[in-house]
Amino acid sequence: MFQRFARRQLMNFAAAAVCGGLLGSVALKANAQTVDEIKKKGTVTIGILVDFPPYGTVDSSNQPDGYDADVAKLLAKDWGVKLNLVPVTGPNRIPYLLTNKVDLLIASFSPTPDRAKQVQFSRPHSAATIVLFGEKKLSIKTPADLKRVRVAVARASTQDTALTAIAPEGTEIRRFDDDASAMQALLSGQVDALGCATTVAAQIAKRPGGDAFENKLVLRQQYMAPTMRLGQPDLLKGVDAFVGKYVDNGELNKLYKKWLQTDLPTLPTAALPAAK
Repeated sequence: MFQRFARRQLMNFAAAAVCGGLLGSVALKANAQTVDEIKKKGTVTIGILVDFPPYGTVDSSNQPDGYDADVAKLLAKDWGVKLNLVPVTGPNRIPYLLTNKVDLLIASFSPTPDRAKQVQFSRPHSAATIVLFGEKKLSIKTPADLKRVRVAVARASTQDTALTAIAPEGTEIRRFDDDASAMQALLSGQVDALGCATTVAAQIAKRPGGDAFENKLVLRQQYMAPTMRLGQPDLLKGVDAFVGKYVDNGELNKLYKKWLQTDLPTLPTAALPAAK
């Protein structure tokens, strides 16, 4: 009797495993989202940075804010859906996207070869200049002058990639979880310089003691684009169309001027090849 019971339990377990596998396949298929699927769902979930002002920050209620948040709000309005903003960090942006915690990213994200192996980028919606911002007393004219200089960057960021590519042996690159931590390292004297966007450098310059620093080198002129999982051509087409529409009618320029007090730079009209 026990053997018959055991066989029945084993058969039930096997059947459940098969059903589970089928349900898993359906779930994976459902995650290959299109614009229509998002509209049917009625909500778009977008990951944004909140530590990269003015592109990504928080408001007085500690809610996501900034240029990227306003672009996300505009996209949700254009598609006629509710918006769910999810704060992400530089290191966890791709994991959040690939594990379906977000539908897409509008998170100050620039194409790189490594990223392009995992995700796909739409046409750019934003731009930033990445600089080495350091103590005025330091003589840094070329990358070769970085030897024995302590430099902070946000881990896995574009500035991390750009700095690593040019830094000579002997440069001490200290990687932090976000721009805010890297900036604090500079202000507290833990490092001599910081790889950051000019907007971050401008904020530091306004702080007490900020006049001790200056832009030393341009590391990269970067474009930033909304980001999706690979194999989502319809969603990519929809995001491309959204960016093109609001670049052409000037709405993205208005948002950019609101946050950066300057006009939106001329942007490429198609997705960029991954920058090296």
